[in-house]
Amino acid sequence: MKSLFYYNWQVRDEWFQLCGKLSNEELLAKRTGGFGNILHTLLHIVVVEYDWIHDITGEPVADVSPEDFRTLDDVIVLHKTWQPEVKSFVEAWSDELHDKPLILENGKYQFTYGEVMQHLIAHEIHHVGQLSVWARELGLTPVNANFINRGLK
Repeated sequence: MKSLFYYNWQVRDEWFQLCGKLSNEELLAKRTGGFGNILHTLLHIVVVEYDWIHDITGEPVADVSPEDFRTLDDVIVLHKTWQPEVKSFVEAWSDELHDKPLILENGKYQFTYGEVMQHLIAHEIHHVGQLSVWARELGLTPVNANFINRGLK
């Protein structure tokens, strides 16, 4: 499971690089799917990862408004601020945690830690697919989605 998080983080960094070539207007242009534009879809990926890890660890989730994030640098700074905490949790992951229950909102929602971690992996990959479509619409070559040859054995 850890290697798929490392994969997602590599791909995320590559998307940040690629999106750095786009104007702020292109990043915020209305698009179909995702969070309606490239910038806020990237923000959504970062926030969802952080919030689910905080759900697992019992920490408060973030109070983030997309309107407060108007540039790619805003999103990258948030990612770099939160990344060490998320990475620390992922690196401490062990198979014994997989079936540990996560109960939210006084029992309204029940998951296992493993379900949440697998959801986070799939969630990011899903949104990267949306980013890939939008990149092609802009005439860009999307970030390479291959897991192979990334040094993530």
